[in-house]
Amino acid sequence: MNTMTESEINTMFYISEISDEIFARIKGKSYKDNCTVPVTDLRYLHLLHKDLDGVTHEGEMICNVKIAEDVLEIFRALYDAGYPIEKVRLIDEYDADDERSMADNNCSSFNFRTVSYSTKLSNHALGLAVDINPLYNPYIKTLNGKPHIEPANAGPYVDRSADYPYKLEEGDLCYRLFIEHGFSWGGHWQSCKDYQHFEKTFE
Repeated sequence: MNTMTESEINTMFYISEISDEIFARIKGKSYKDNCTVPVTDLRYLHLLHKDLDGVTHEGEMICNVKIAEDVLEIFRALYDAGYPIEKVRLIDEYDADDERSMADNNCSSFNFRTVSYSTKLSNHALGLAVDINPLYNPYIKTLNGKPHIEPANAGPYVDRSADYPYKLEEGDLCYRLFIEHGFSWGGHWQSCKDYQHFEKTFE
């Protein structure tokens, strides 16, 4: 796959509506029975990404139609630049378990769920947020004076001054691309830090 022509690469980056086949993969998982988001508001993205060793992989993601073009453009730019992304699989392969997906360093978007420790719907529930290399860029929140980390195996990556693979930093290419496309970054939040998280809001 690493010897594809430009035209072949182009055919690997595409957006489609949620087909019956794709819906069967997400029904009861990321698309739960109480999901309030119409399937017509979602899009399936097929893309390529390179891991830390420069090996090319195929990726799949489901997000809101409002950000689909942005996200595909971002992942194409990351691929062209060789920016390392380890996994982009549908979160349904993890039974829509966010902890399992993050622990496996899987990038994802749509998952009808609430914010951690809240009854409020996450922007992931709307397909308007994207998590990048989440194991190495954890969610950190202080609860009862103690740090809570998601995923639970991300303890070694809480120290953002340290250097390690798949680390997402303010000013790096991934950060710049999402910001240029109108997303905000969870690493800027005050109440907690969500270094993997980019989201876009609409009026």
